Amino acid sequence: MFMEGKIRYGMVGGGPNALIGEVHRMAARLDGNIELVSGVFSSDSQKSVAFGSELQLSEDRLYDSYQKMAEKEADLPEEKRIDFVVVVTPNHLHFDVCRSFIKAGIHVVCDKPMTNTMEEAEELCRLVEKNNTIFALTHNYSGYPMVKEAKSLVNSGKLGNLRKVVVEYSQGWLSQKVEEEGNKQASWRTDPDRAGISSTVADIGSHAEHLVEYITGLQIEELYADINTFVEGRPLEDDANMLVHYEEGVRGVLISSQVSVGEENNLNIRIYGNEASLEWKQENPNYLRMKYPDKPEEIYKKGNLYLSALSKNNTRIPPGHPEGLIGTFANIYSAVADAIVGREDGDEVNLDAYDFPTVYDGLEGVRFIRKAIESGKKGVWVKIDDHVA
Repeated sequence: MFMEGKIRYGMVGGGPNALIGEVHRMAARLDGNIELVSGVFSSDSQKSVAFGSELQLSEDRLYDSYQKMAEKEADLPEEKRIDFVVVVTPNHLHFDVCRSFIKAGIHVVCDKPMTNTMEEAEELCRLVEKNNTIFALTHNYSGYPMVKEAKSLVNSGKLGNLRKVVVEYSQGWLSQKVEEEGNKQASWRTDPDRAGISSTVADIGSHAEHLVEYITGLQIEELYADINTFVEGRPLEDDANMLVHYEEGVRGVLISSQVSVGEENNLNIRIYGNEASLEWKQENPNYLRMKYPDKPEEIYKKGNLYLSALSKNNTRIPPGHPEGLIGTFANIYSAVADAIVGREDGDEVNLDAYDFPTVYDGLEGVRFIRKAIESGKKGVWVKIDDHVA
């Protein structure tokens, strides 16, 4: 496959003091074939232009609004306009920004959660299909090489029949009411008008849910969620604990907390089959542990020749050197770039082959968030019987 020049992208959001925007920019430029050329980086047009200038972007590609950006970029000659847009705004803006660019025929990479409502998520699915656009969701933890190895091991049957999954994502950064101390991330993530119906489940619980589905292929049939707000006066939850029933009789526990004092980004998963189990920890991501009832524990190490092709194809540096968070995002960007090149070359693009989260993963994530909050408020088991086919 061949595409003349670099793949061009624009960004909406991710301006001054935005943590995740720079992570995306570093990841996109890591392989040297993707170039940032346009953007709206702030709702304040002066700040946006100033920030874009710092990024050395041409002034005529810095726009007052995302609506104008979508319109003007779509009108540019094919060899100049952006190939895709990256959406890194607060949650409440995701839907309209994505919709504007999809309707303009521009591919999209969006942060999770994809939207704040099921109606919005379903509409984006319809628009992606109608406009034949590529849509990627940055559930970046699926980009770690050893997560991909875990997926390959489960698919190979090495664990036998799956029985139980325990997944946890614990942080401590919201243990105090930092949203009242000028913390920009906390201020919008705990605000229902911008974050939607959920804070912690939407922010990190959705990552835990996707990690299980990515590795095992299992979808949730029903869940019971214990939703808590420990910091007084906070309008959204900051802690959630769930019992989960997956397909095929598999049972699970899902923990997501942002008031676990001392925890940073403690995302970990344990999967138990009737023949073996595996364990992976995000804060030590280069190792995958396999345990058996009748022989010593095995430790798989990133980058070695004995690993699966899926893992090796997403490994960037030699064994013994740690892969990092930026690389997980970069693996998604690389896959999106390959899919765009394939589309431009006229190939029939089967997005499953590119192994990045799609608009349908976004729909599943929004459904999970809403069902978890519903269960927590009602104190009942909630069925999830309308998954994407």
